[in-house]
Amino acid sequence: MTEREKPEKIRCDACPVLCYIAEGRSGACDRYANHAGQLVRLDPLTIIEGAQQKGVKAVPFLQGGEGAEWDGDLLQGSRPFVTAIGAGTTYPDYKPAPFIVSQEVEGVDMVTVVTEGIFSYCGVKVKIDTDRHLGHERAIVRAEGEAIGHVMTSEYGSKMLSLGGVEHLTGGSKKEGRVTCDALLRLCNREAVEVSIDDGATVVIQAGQAPIVNGVAEKLMRVGCGSAAIGMFASQWVDHVDDVIVVDDHITGQLSEHQAGKFLGMQPTGIRINGRRSTPGRYFQVAQPGTGWGGTDVENPLDILKDSDPRFARPGIRLFMVSTTGEQSAYFELDEALKPVAKPMPEALRASAARIAENCEPSVCSVLFMGGAGGSLRAGVTENPVRLTNSVRQSLAHVSCGGAEAYVWPGGGITVMVDVMDMPSNAFGYVPTPALVAPIEFTMRMEDYAALGGHVKEVRALGDILAREVRRVGQVDPESDPHSRRNFRWGAKP
Repeated sequence: MTEREKPEKIRCDACPVLCYIAEGRSGACDRYANHAGQLVRLDPLTIIEGAQQKGVKAVPFLQGGEGAEWDGDLLQGSRPFVTAIGAGTTYPDYKPAPFIVSQEVEGVDMVTVVTEGIFSYCGVKVKIDTDRHLGHERAIVRAEGEAIGHVMTSEYGSKMLSLGGVEHLTGGSKKEGRVTCDALLRLCNREAVEVSIDDGATVVIQAGQAPIVNGVAEKLMRVGCGSAAIGMFASQWVDHVDDVIVVDDHITGQLSEHQAGKFLGMQPTGIRINGRRSTPGRYFQVAQPGTGWGGTDVENPLDILKDSDPRFARPGIRLFMVSTTGEQSAYFELDEALKPVAKPMPEALRASAARIAENCEPSVCSVLFMGGAGGSLRAGVTENPVRLTNSVRQSLAHVSCGGAEAYVWPGGGITVMVDVMDMPSNAFGYVPTPALVAPIEFTMRMEDYAALGGHVKEVRALGDILAREVRRVGQVDPESDPHSRRNFRWGAKP
């Protein structure tokens, strides 16, 4: 074949990279390809099917009768929903959304506008259920040595990370942006990502899976802080020991001093904790954060104790020490020198530690995608983008992501947050700018869509869409129904 006979490349305009794609090849994002001179989308449009399409019998509830509000269909099986997954983008931003779909729902003409947004302003919030110390607040989180986020707050039994954001995607080096985008994409598509935290731990994060901290898979998140554990289990200990200490990085509890112990008639034992005393029976800063007992750096629990107070201590005092997950526990008795000496643990206390563990929930990673829907994305819905924002605020338009319920943050703009576990698999893509490509849908009444200046001429009937070759998946989030009247001001009860 001569140079003149070689097929020409075609230019893809789905994102700002504007790839030139040769015949039989795909662009840099692997989402668009050149097939015989035509630009084609490689990922199929995704339709969520409910129970009826999948052959699953609906569960009857509140059927019939005056005032019945629900037809008993748990998964809204009669309402297939066209998601934005595989729909394509609006780039270069003047174009209407790729699919604007109409269907009748309970006698109401509804329209759903679907588009894959190119999100430069996006990231993930990661909740990691563990008592282990991962890193200090504000510590940098890295992937492949590049900064991709930071440690946020510690919550009740969990650590929070903020990963991504425009500063990492576009504000640093080219490698930082690429690594950040890759980590976000894999996390949002429920894949495992290993990160390291400055002066902290190495953690493998995967949505819906237990975190792996320094090579060890976590099992349990704590039942509560040390003080809360004292309150919950005090009555189970009072007949078996003289004192209990629940070791915790944040609030270590001591039964004999705690109000719960006082109510149960427990007497002072003279056992003293080396920490900053708060209210009675509650101690802060008993040790440094770490991966030992209760999220401290302690491997021997006796390290958090001072010498016993001889005014109250006596030989034979029975002491039970346990972590906030019940995974570490030990039993001691004071000797003649008032020093705690390890003894075989009574069965009642062993059962108590197991009961604490039983009340701990499994340790898991949660990944929530968060992004801001900018003006260009909104222009794919309406010629006057601010009207879409107003319609969302007024509960005239409902926002979903891949069919999943999305939380819309208060304040200006349309900033959404969604649990990736509620979305179909492989819902996210990327463009090498770098930015994530995420599905977003806007559902509303046809009359409201026309009133906000929507691209009414581009509306297509659902039947036309279903006639395409599409990817059909079952509903992931059973609580989500973008068509439900409860999502809209006009459908809510007075």
